[in-house]
Amino acid sequence: MKNINTYLANILEVPVENVNTCSLHYEVKKVAKNDFLLRYGEICRYNFFVEKGLLKMYSIDKNGKEHIIQFAPESWLISDRSSLYFNEKSVYYIEAVEDSEVLLLQPDFFKKLMEHFPTIAPKNDILLQKHVRSLQNRINSLLGETAEERYLKFIKMYPDLLLRVPQWMIASYLGITPESLSRVRKELAKKNFVTDK
Repeated sequence: MKNINTYLANILEVPVENVNTCSLHYEVKKVAKNDFLLRYGEICRYNFFVEKGLLKMYSIDKNGKEHIIQFAPESWLISDRSSLYFNEKSVYYIEAVEDSEVLLLQPDFFKKLMEHFPTIAPKNDILLQKHVRSLQNRINSLLGETAEERYLKFIKMYPDLLLRVPQWMIASYLGITPESLSRVRKELAKKNFVTDK
């Protein structure tokens, strides 16, 4: 479990000699492309850490249109927090975009880590605050930025996804039509902005 061990040791600063013991507190699940980890109306039971592959979380509106909230490539966490921590029925789907290997982390996984390793508490708190900041920035971006600005932010946040997901998924994440995304890419190409390297 290379990615989770790196995350625990380098990001949370769990003592290296104790990283492997953390495996006692999570379950490994292999998920095929297009399989679901969460569906609308279910209760989310885990935080999902992506060891390998790619997940997406999305909602579907009353017209059947998909709205992607988040992608989760390797070393990312994804979950419906409202469902997980408040026992609410989820309004989201979490689905594998690629064949994936996912670690199922219990809701109290990080709490238990902090009980065993109190020194990681500040790091965990910073990660939580960064997550909240990211959500706030995403809302602001959808409300007030141009499609081009949103696309450039997408590239910065998910630099390796341009070749891993179809254009319609990127458009869904950006809140625009595939046709609008095509226009944005053409305009950037005119400006000699390269997005596929």
